[in-house]
Order: sequence, then structure tokens, then C-alpha cells
Amino acid sequence: MKLKYKFKDENLLNLALTQSGVDNAHNNEKLEFVGDRVLGLSVATLLYKMFPTETEGELARRFAVLVSTDTLASIANRMELDKSLRHGHLTGGRKRHLVANAMEAVLGAMYLDSGFEATRDFIAEIWRPLAAAEAEAPKDSKTKLQEYVQKHDNGALPIYTFVGQTGAAHEPIFTFDVSAMGQTATGSGTSKKAASIAAAAALFKKLAILPLAD
Repeated sequence: MKLKYKFKDENLLNLALTQSGVDNAHNNEKLEFVGDRVLGLSVATLLYKMFPTETEGELARRFAVLVSTDTLASIANRMELDKSLRHGHLTGGRKRHLVANAMEAVLGAMYLDSGFEATRDFIAEIWRPLAAAEAEAPKDSKTKLQEYVQKHDNGALPIYTFVGQTGAAHEPIFTFDVSAMGQTATGSGTSKKAASIAAAAALFKKLAILPLAD
């Protein structure tokens, strides 16, 4: 594992790498809860200092990308946390989600092991290059879709419809439809926000290849 941090209490690291499917009583869920807050504050502070002229909305879009499941899973895989994670049966998509959760749990364990400043500095070293790589604040799929539809459909807005929820109560999958310009697309995700963003991405992709009326 390429963590670049030495735990004083190895039990914290072991707990951070134990998924609830392996041990229902002693697992990383509470450490993930703590790590999520530590990561959020650290990244928000980092962005505030790195981009002093940007608006709150622009910082929020950068923040959403940097703390996303995809970003967390990518960092965790670079550190080879996935090879040390103790888990139950995994599918590809679920593995990405659990590896991202483990990354947050490790940050929570680090906070309990060494305090906020050490954890913040660890986060800054890893996340700063990712933040610096984007010259402009990224736009999520819902923002891009809204801007596209407003421009090409006389100021209209996409219409989102909640389709339903499936899966176990502790691992729900949400589904949304979104309609605009006579087209509809569907998206699913582990939260309503993620599902609506997935739907927006699918519809934006569909609309972008259609010929526009003169």
C-alpha cells in the first residue's frame, strides 16, 4: 500500500479498511463519516486559497469534482487501498463506491491518529495538483444541459422526474428521467443527486448529436 503516512495506531487503519459486509459491528462506516467532514473542510479551504477571484458557484463546482466518488476511488487505487480493503462480494460499480468510502475512512482514521492539521496537509498535497489541473471551474452535467436547452429552446428548462428507488435500504439505487426538446433520458445512482446528474449527462449526449432547427 502506497499511503505515504505511518499510523501510530495501526488498529485505526485496519478498521478504516474493513467494510461492513465483513464485520457488521466493527467496520469503517463511522470513520468514513468523520473523513467525509475532514476532507470537505480541507478541500474547501484549499480551493478558497487557490482561486481567490472565483465565485461561490465556481468553487462549488470544483469542490463537487474533487470530493466525488470517481476522484476518491482514483486516489485510493493509486495508493493501492483497493488491494488491502477487506470486503464482501463486489461488482465493478459497487467496488468503486466502496473503495471511495474506504479512502474517506482512512482520512477519518488519520484525523483521529494525528489531528486535523496533519490530515489537512496530507489532503492538500494530494488534491492540490488535481485542483490546479483545471484552469476553469468545471460544469456538471445538469448545468451543461440547462445552458444548452435554454440556448436552443427559447429559454426552456429541462424537466426532471423521479422514477423510483430499488435495492436494499442501506444500498439504494435511485432513478430519474429528464426531458427537454422532445427527448427523454434516464439515469441511476446511489443518491438522487447522482441519478439526476447521470440522467442529465445521458440527455446532453443525446441532444448534442441531433440537428438543430434553423
